[in-house]
Amino acid sequence: MADAQKSDGMRYAPKGKALKVCGPGEFRFAAIGLDHGHIYGQCNGLLEAGAELVWVHDPDPAKVAEFCRTYPGTRIARSEVEILEDPSIHLVASAPVPCERCPLGLRVMRHGKDYFTDKPPMTTLAQLAEARAEVEATGRIYAVYYAERLHVEAAVHAGELIQKGAIGRVLQVIGLGPHRINAASRPSWFWERDRYGGILVDIGSHQIEQFLHYAGAREARVLHSKVANYQWPQHPEFEDFGDATLVADNGATQYLRVDWFTPPGLGAWGDGRTVILGTEGTIELRKYLDIARDPEGDHVYLVDARGEHHYAVHGKVGFPYFGQLILDCLHRSETAMPQKHTFLAIELALQAQAQATRIGSGPDPR
Repeated sequence: MADAQKSDGMRYAPKGKALKVCGPGEFRFAAIGLDHGHIYGQCNGLLEAGAELVWVHDPDPAKVAEFCRTYPGTRIARSEVEILEDPSIHLVASAPVPCERCPLGLRVMRHGKDYFTDKPPMTTLAQLAEARAEVEATGRIYAVYYAERLHVEAAVHAGELIQKGAIGRVLQVIGLGPHRINAASRPSWFWERDRYGGILVDIGSHQIEQFLHYAGAREARVLHSKVANYQWPQHPEFEDFGDATLVADNGATQYLRVDWFTPPGLGAWGDGRTVILGTEGTIELRKYLDIARDPEGDHVYLVDARGEHHYAVHGKVGFPYFGQLILDCLHRSETAMPQKHTFLAIELALQAQAQATRIGSGPDPR
């Protein structure tokens, strides 16, 4: 991974081991909406799992040109409809402005295709209700790129350890998601709350999804949440800090904190960490680097009855989600991520955002 990409979360697009689950032409997909650089991570994962990238569409020719330089041979669609009416396309991957992701997904599913969008997958509870209804009506998959678990080998390995009983029953998950703001390169929608959804929706949904997965939770509720705009008075709708506490149906709890305060001196776009407390041990993930020790990411620290263990898993685990998603689309199964779980993560994020106490300086733009 280039240093420039690692320093900018908006352009973070991991590459991993190619583990193909289908043959040439067996699974064809298109990309619509290139507003966020996560579309490259989404496409990388699908291509490594054997998918064929056929089409791209975005109203911005510069974004399309950059995309085609990255993925030569991709056909440029004259319109969204040209893709949606292509019967050979199984899935549409997307990363438009967050408030536009759900309306696009509804159109995709109504055309008989599965949908794979960047997080957050929607920005309002009304959109979530529409998406749930459309999934029920069409039987299509509405998948979400919760990359901080799905596209991080340390996070994948932690899930495998928990599944094997390495730390017993999970009691609490602490999720820390700091990001570097790179303000000069941010588009206008980044600062507009109705378009990006608020900090707990935008990046808090990552943390909530991880909690639900690691704790094995089927339901959860938000106990408390708060947001702030400490440093951007010129953008009154923006939030640069948020946190929340949740409790799951099985008694596990979560504390999450997300922010836009990554210092310039850090060698990555954010020091993402997760601490998981179990009845028989603890796991800590240092996802993108190990500060002042190792610029490479994917460090897993495990403490159990036998001692202290460090696993450096970068390049060793891979990203099974993408192959599982392809097979789910082909076989109409539910292995990669249950649809209920996918929607529950964003529902809780939307609830946390809606009930958040506003702290710090500046009036509440709501």
